[in-house]
Amino acid sequence: MSLKVLIIRFSSIGDIVLTTPVVRCLKQQLGAEVHFLTKKGFRGILDANPYIAKVYTIQAKIGEIAEELKKEKYDWVIDLHHNLRSLQVKRLLRRPSRSFNKINLQKWLMVNFKWNLLPDRHIVHRYLETTKHLGIQYDGQGLDYFIPAAQEVSLGSIAAVGELSPVQRTMLQKGDYVALVIGAAHATKRLPLAKLVAICQGINCPVLLLGGPDDRNVGEQIADQAGAHVLNTCGQYSLHQSASLVRQSRLVITHDTGLMHIAAALRKPIVSVWGSTIPEFGMTPFYPEGMDHNTSVEVKNLSCRPCSKIGYAACPKGHFSCMANIDLQKITSIAELSAAEKIS
Repeated sequence: MSLKVLIIRFSSIGDIVLTTPVVRCLKQQLGAEVHFLTKKGFRGILDANPYIAKVYTIQAKIGEIAEELKKEKYDWVIDLHHNLRSLQVKRLLRRPSRSFNKINLQKWLMVNFKWNLLPDRHIVHRYLETTKHLGIQYDGQGLDYFIPAAQEVSLGSIAAVGELSPVQRTMLQKGDYVALVIGAAHATKRLPLAKLVAICQGINCPVLLLGGPDDRNVGEQIADQAGAHVLNTCGQYSLHQSASLVRQSRLVITHDTGLMHIAAALRKPIVSVWGSTIPEFGMTPFYPEGMDHNTSVEVKNLSCRPCSKIGYAACPKGHFSCMANIDLQKITSIAELSAAEKIS
């Protein structure tokens, strides 16, 4: 009889995508029946995952799902969120459990004193440590992201709108475009509008702006200022549909956000732009072993950086040097190189 395992990760998009190696390895190496507990708004990320047998969700409180979870009689609870709410679940179920190390002390020391005691380990490997006692070993296959067939986007439908030239329209239909992810949960993880416009102006191919409804207005401003080769799709597509546009692109330029991890799961070349957070926190784009298509762009040696482990609504110092001084030429030159590689 196979193990029945409950994995807990309530949020957010990127963090949930980063748990997928744990899900896959439990299923493939042990034949486990894997259940997943998350917030209702993130269910869609998991429903298409063939390694997950059942997804449970809550809107706000564990009580919403308590009785159903108790009936499952899990063999193990793997807590990949490790907060008060996940503690409630473990106390409720009274089943054997393991929780991942959030390294909050090391992050606090780095943010407040710039003492770098951070482990040189990606969060994916720290997630996997919670299953070591079950004999699970990382399989080297990277992240998973599954796009339902009905959510795939036809590039022809996008090329038919906007003011693209005939050449640009053909390029877009062939997937010869750059996907630029303009959003992020916190403002100090996002490039200023003028920088995003400059990046678009320095790219000689169609650019699709990706983001949610909250990014729509900024996307419109970028498209208006940067040129007709820039199309704003922010707020027009679901997460899966945006992932489809990422999958079909030649290059993804992105802040430290959920679509960055989805792009890595889809094995796309990435330029990741870092502001108030740092790659050393262990959440860089994660690829299969032997593959690294990410270039991290950041302003190093700033005495104020990192100022937070997650970000702020505004720069605490007022100067926003971590984004104001980003090397835009490096970003656009990588876009040009990706074009040359595609042609060759």
